[in-house]
Amino acid sequence: MRSSLFTTQTTSDGVIEHDFSIGDVPGVLWAPPAPPAGTPLLLLGHGGGLHKRSPGLVGRARDAVLRDGFIVAAIDAPGHGDRPRNAQDRRWVDEMLADRAAGRSMAATITAYNASLAERAVPEWQATIDALTALPEIGPDAPIGFSGMTLASAIGMPLVVADRRITAAIFGGVFVYDALIAAARRITIPIEFLLPWDDPEISRASGIGLFDAFASEDKTLHAFPGSHFTVPVDRIDTRFFARQLIR
Repeated sequence: MRSSLFTTQTTSDGVIEHDFSIGDVPGVLWAPPAPPAGTPLLLLGHGGGLHKRSPGLVGRARDAVLRDGFIVAAIDAPGHGDRPRNAQDRRWVDEMLADRAAGRSMAATITAYNASLAERAVPEWQATIDALTALPEIGPDAPIGFSGMTLASAIGMPLVVADRRITAAIFGGVFVYDALIAAARRITIPIEFLLPWDDPEISRASGIGLFDAFASEDKTLHAFPGSHFTVPVDRIDTRFFARQLIR
C-alpha cells in the first residue's frame, strides 16, 4: 500500500504496519502485503487510559489481518496515547481516580467525560474513514466493522449512529448513561455485546438494559465472569466479523 497518508512503514511476520495522521489525530494501520480492492476495514477502539498500540489491541489487529485478510485501523482518542489531555480532561480523570479510591460512584464524572470524548472523537473517526476508504485497497464500498470495549463503546455507539458505512460492531463493558441508551435504540446493524457479569463498577442490570435497547435484529450477548478489566478475549466470537464483512 502506497499513500502520502502514511508516515512510516514496518513489516513483521506477514503484517505491514503503517503510521498515519489525520490532521492532529495519530493512527496506525495494519494490512496484508497485497490486499485486493474492497478489502474489509476493521476499526479498533481502545479502552479508557489506553492507546492505539495497547498490546491487546495490536494482538487483535494482527489476528484479523493474518486470519481474515482484513485491513485494520486504530486512532488515539482525545487525551490518550500521543495526544495530551486538556485541563478539563485532567480534572475529570483526577475526579474519577479520587472517587474510585474512596469507593464512591464514578457515574456522574464518567458520564460527562465519556460524552465529551465521544463528541470530539466521532468526527475524528469519520475523517479517518474518509481517508482510508480513499485508498484503492479499501475503496468507498468496502464493508466496515467497529470493535471496542469500555471507552471505545462509548465512542463507537454514537459513531455507528452517525456513520452508516459501519455495518457490524462489537461493544461491551461500558458505563451506561442516557445518551448511550438513546444511541442503542437507533442501532440496527448486527452487533455482539460483551457483559462483565461481576463488575463492581458497572451494574449487571445496566448492561442487560443496554443490550435490550439495541434495535438490531441480529444481536448476541456474551456474558463473562469478572470485571471490564478482565475480558476473556479468547472467548469472544472471533468469527463475527468474518461472517458479517467477508462477501
